[in-house]
Amino acid sequence: MDGEEDASNLMMEANSTGGVDEAPLSSTTTRRNRPIISGEPLDIEAYAGLYTGRTKINRLIFIASHCDNPAMELEALRMASDEIKKGENTQLYREVVQKIEGRLGPNYEMDTAWCSMIELKAEQRKEKLESELNSYRTNLIKESIRMGYNDFGDFYYAHGALGDAFKSYVRTRDYCTTSKHIIQMCLSAILVSIEMVQFSNVSSYVSKAEQTPEALDPPTTAKLCCAAGLAHLEAKKYKLAARKFLEVGLELGNSYSEVIVPQDVATYGGLCALASFDRTELKATILSLLSPAPPLFSIHNKVIDNINFRDFLELVPEVRELINDFYSSHYASCLEYLGNLKPNLILDIHLYDHVETLYDQIRNKALIQYTLPFVSVDMRMMADAFKTSVAGLEKELEALITDNQIQARIDSHNKILYARHADQRNATFQRVLQTGNEFDRDVRAMLLRANLLKHDCNLKASRKV
Repeated sequence: MDGEEDASNLMMEANSTGGVDEAPLSSTTTRRNRPIISGEPLDIEAYAGLYTGRTKINRLIFIASHCDNPAMELEALRMASDEIKKGENTQLYREVVQKIEGRLGPNYEMDTAWCSMIELKAEQRKEKLESELNSYRTNLIKESIRMGYNDFGDFYYAHGALGDAFKSYVRTRDYCTTSKHIIQMCLSAILVSIEMVQFSNVSSYVSKAEQTPEALDPPTTAKLCCAAGLAHLEAKKYKLAARKFLEVGLELGNSYSEVIVPQDVATYGGLCALASFDRTELKATILSLLSPAPPLFSIHNKVIDNINFRDFLELVPEVRELINDFYSSHYASCLEYLGNLKPNLILDIHLYDHVETLYDQIRNKALIQYTLPFVSVDMRMMADAFKTSVAGLEKELEALITDNQIQARIDSHNKILYARHADQRNATFQRVLQTGNEFDRDVRAMLLRANLLKHDCNLKASRKV
């Protein structure tokens, strides 16, 4: 410690609340006892019931591939098989039956007759669509050609030929005659691109759709925000992803269940915001939404735009509570919520690849925020607050100090963290000297200019003859 710190001999010991600079917006002085979720296995039936279309099937297959519970795996595969047989994707059906490996009995063995029937109907349907499209091209009717390509896109999409579906949807672009047609083309291209995990295309078609604002109704705007948020999430641009998810309006409802549902908006947006927003942004964009009576700063346009996010958070109380705990500096409770949520989050088709990174960033932010107000911190008490060992905490703090995220040094013998506060006196002197030098320079420049004018030493541009 420097001289002033030694003289003052301050030992502001860290306690379990961690030094919050303000009272939480949605808490009273006596904190409620909130139950921690039990971390029970995912209710697959309830989860799958939220979604429709191919994403429902893909999420079930993903759960079966990534869970370590054989009973959960078979249940997911059974539901996926049942859902596939409501459609026309025989290739995906064969893949699921192969994964089941006869473990669900004769009813879930390969149904060759069903596959043959579906494929025969597909060939007949394709021939009919080709005949109709050729007729439309001959007659040069733009609207009919657009609808023909759109029907082809729907056909390929239903049968799992996503590349061909994307090409067909994009071909409608040259035959779009209204802004609504362009929006429809963009949404179809976005849907297929998300399933093909080609998020560069998603961003491109979101931008294209946003260039026709006159055709954007609130539900469509919400869908585009969701798609943009997923693209930023995939690119690990968590701050941009959080902003997009926070912009989603309640008009979304269940209208985009073939891609995402409101519970996902709350979870993705909340975790990305915790990992990337600083304390001020978190207060202005999320914690204000948790207050029944929004404070005065909620007049900011950004907060007004995001006020509906409070209703999304109500659908996922665990995410709402862990955000509130983080802001209130109840880190042990926050990290416990995160720990209980983790087994289900790693089964999410969009979030699984980011869970570890998000969790690390949230924990690091909690450690930084905990130490910020103090001159010195007892690491034993800090370890107790974070439910970890002193040795483990020391390693985490070393990494943050090395990465220059915490300005401090560790007394490893006494297990105390000392802050390296900037020398305010020296910094003030330096600012005064800089200001004086700038003033001297400006005065000299003004005197020089005044003398030049006094002696008529003006530089005139030579005239061109």
